[in-house]
Amino acid sequence: MVKVLYKLFLALMIALFVGFGISVFYTSPKSPDFPTELQTKNPDSFTAEQNKINDEYNQQQQTYLDQFPLYSRNVSAIAIGFSILLLILSLTLLIGVEIIGDGVLFGGLFTLIYGIIRGFMSEDSKYQFIVVTVGLIIAVALGYIKFIIPEKKLKK
Repeated sequence: MVKVLYKLFLALMIALFVGFGISVFYTSPKSPDFPTELQTKNPDSFTAEQNKINDEYNQQQQTYLDQFPLYSRNVSAIAIGFSILLLILSLTLLIGVEIIGDGVLFGGLFTLIYGIIRGFMSEDSKYQFIVVTVGLIIAVALGYIKFIIPEKKLKK
């Protein structure tokens, strides 16, 4: 039981490491703060200056809304790339170290799930389909490598 908990803990730490690492080195576009000049006013009673501030805020908000899906798509691609590297590492170099290898494998899967979720935030249905397809291929390949190949070796 302790080994299973350790594998899950390691997996979670790896996924968090990748996620936070991406956010540190590839910063998200920042949502504009709502102007304090407009917080207590009724939009119908804005002065000309307040209307100008409101228009600038709306433009900044639209720019943010335009940039965020692209950022999410890029984060998704980076996370999926890291998940593939982690999965390869777990199935090659760490194959003989079961506890750490399995933790890295689960970490790669958690990172893949994170990448898929970020792909959905891209608001691009073609990209979402590609992300899900990559996830499916990885899941089938992992299942084959991790479970089918060892069973075939045991039967020989």
